[in-house]
Amino acid sequence: MSVATVWRLLKRHGWPWQAPARRALERDEHAVELWKKEVWPRVKGSRRSPGRGSSSRTRPDSR
Repeated sequence: MSVATVWRLLKRHGWPWQAPARRALERDEHAVELWKKEVWPRVKGSRRSPGRGSSSRTRPDSR
């Protein structure tokens, strides 16, 4: 499901949009910036390339 679809479903069922009123006092800005610079690029770039085959267990891979 897309984010928009999930949002519509939640809204339809009466779930309110929520956001934190303030930043956490325990937030370590230095650690956040370090994570953004060092860890996030590795995580973001680690997607697997689409390969052959089916993700279905019931349908055999047609080769």
